[in-house]
Amino acid sequence: MTKIVKTLFDKIWQQYASVTPSATKIHHLLGNGKDIINDHVAYRTFNIEKVKLARLAKHFISLGYTECGQYDFAKKKLTAKHFEHCDTAMPKVFISELRVEAFPSRIQSIIHTLVDQLPNNVCERKNFLYSGRLWQISSVDYQKLLLASEYAAWLAAWGYRANHFTVSVNHLDKFDSIIDVNNTLKSAGYPLNNTGGEIKGDESVKLEQSSILADKALVQFSDVSIEIPSCFYEFAKRYPLANGKLYTGFVTASADKIFESTNVS
Repeated sequence: MTKIVKTLFDKIWQQYASVTPSATKIHHLLGNGKDIINDHVAYRTFNIEKVKLARLAKHFISLGYTECGQYDFAKKKLTAKHFEHCDTAMPKVFISELRVEAFPSRIQSIIHTLVDQLPNNVCERKNFLYSGRLWQISSVDYQKLLLASEYAAWLAAWGYRANHFTVSVNHLDKFDSIIDVNNTLKSAGYPLNNTGGEIKGDESVKLEQSSILADKALVQFSDVSIEIPSCFYEFAKRYPLANGKLYTGFVTASADKIFESTNVS
C-alpha cells in the first residue's frame, strides 16, 4: 500500500513542479541531494456535490488515510479537514473547500458554470488529483472571482492539482530551525510570504510554518493567456506534545495566512 501511495504523490509532485520550478530548486537546496520528507500536501475545491471535499478525500482514504481534524476559516469562507496515513512517513493531506453559497449570486453563478462543465463522476477518475483544470473560463470571469475570493480565482484557473507541498523541517539534516530555513531561502533570492510575519505560529501552538510566495506561470484562458501565481512551497516545524509525540494537526490562524501565498500582488 505504501508503494501505491508513493506512486500517487510522485505523480502529484510532477504536475505541481511543472508550474512551480522553485520547488525543485529548493528541494535540492535544503535536501543537499537527498530525499525530503513532505509534512503535508494541500488541495482546494468547491463545496459543490460533484467536487466536494469528501469526494477528493475518498482517493486518500482508499489508500489508508483517516480524517484527523476539521477547521473553519470564517473570513475566507472555507471549511477544511486534514487526513493522516498509518505510515507517518507519508505526507498528511489538507483539503479545503469554498462555501460557495456564502458569496453573492453573480459569483455563485460563475462557479456553478465551471463545475457544470464536468461529468458527475469526474472525481472517480484515477488521475483526478493531478488532472488540472477541466473546465473553460474566461479571463473576465477569473478577474471577477479574484475580486471576491483569491481562493476561488486560483482554483478556477488551475483546477485540481496540489496547491502546495510542505517540507518537514523536523526531518532536514542540516537545519534545526525554521529561521535557518527562511534565512537560507532569502539568501538564495526566494521571497517569503510575510503576511502575519515570516513565521506563522510558534512552539506554544506546537507548529511553526513559513512559505515562499507562489511562482508565476502562464495560464491559457478561453480568451487570452495571462501569467498568474501558480503554486508555492511551504515549510513546517512541529513540536512534541506532553506525550512526546509530535503535534500532527494544523493551526487555523497560521493556515489562514499561508493561503495568501498565492495572492496576486
